[in-house]
Amino acid sequence: MTSNHCPPTPRVSLNSHLFQSANTPDELRHLINDISRAAKYISYAIQTSEGGLAGGSNSSGDDQLELDVLSNTIFEQHLNESNLVCCYSSEEQKEMVELSDDAKYSVVFDPLDGSSLVDANFAIGSIVGIYEGREIIGRKPSEQVAALYVLYGPRTILIYSTGNGVHEFLLNDVGEFILFRENIGIADKAKNYSAGNLRALSDNPKYDEVFHDWLKRELTLRYSGCMVADVHHIFAKGQGIFSNVGGSKYPDGKLRLVYECGPLSFLAENAGGVSLDGNIRIMDKEITDLHQRTQIIIGSKNEVEKVCKQLKETSE
Repeated sequence: MTSNHCPPTPRVSLNSHLFQSANTPDELRHLINDISRAAKYISYAIQTSEGGLAGGSNSSGDDQLELDVLSNTIFEQHLNESNLVCCYSSEEQKEMVELSDDAKYSVVFDPLDGSSLVDANFAIGSIVGIYEGREIIGRKPSEQVAALYVLYGPRTILIYSTGNGVHEFLLNDVGEFILFRENIGIADKAKNYSAGNLRALSDNPKYDEVFHDWLKRELTLRYSGCMVADVHHIFAKGQGIFSNVGGSKYPDGKLRLVYECGPLSFLAENAGGVSLDGNIRIMDKEITDLHQRTQIIIGSKNEVEKVCKQLKETSE
């Protein structure tokens, strides 16, 4: 006797995982799916675009590549079409953009982190944080209801959390994100380190001491210059530490709290890791400006806490 029921399939889509495993509210699930579709278009654009300069600059005065502008536009289109976003803020723009008075979510994003590495064919990524409500100023990254990043490398990978574990998906050949790993964890001990803003070593003796301690203890250096790729290495290996500490040029660090450090800290903490600015949790930092910078030490708990202690001790 044959059954009329289809046999279960081992393939778990992003939408299915959001619905069944993460128990994500419908509107948030639809929004994450819309963002994932934007990422597919960006992935295709990276493969097919020449990636030259666009002739303009972003909110920080950095030269924009054509891919920066195109990626930002792709995000804008998908957020607008979702009808779920009341406003959004991009690292490429100065101000918050209003979309709808009655939509539920605000979205913050770096459309193409590490875009200066395109000509070197290194991995680059997109970073997204999602909040309920309209306001971002005055809030904290701990108030995010979801965060995700997409890594465009040899494979396109999406990692997300809605506060219920951290989960990884691969973009397959037919354009669907399929579950690769569930409930990713970050161990307390680190074997690898990723040290950003090394120019600060020349005028920040505290950071110089931390760096040479890593060398002395023979931790393995893994650094690409793209924060998404470097932090993803921590998730992929289940351990490690990434740092970007300030110097005279960037006393507060070089990276953005809203678009980069906040979402990635949300993910790291949901995987059992830690993310500090040297003193307090990144998740507890009040957002006072859309483009404010922050120091960040993120990854394995024991190593992050050790580094922050070193930074404090050597300053006394």
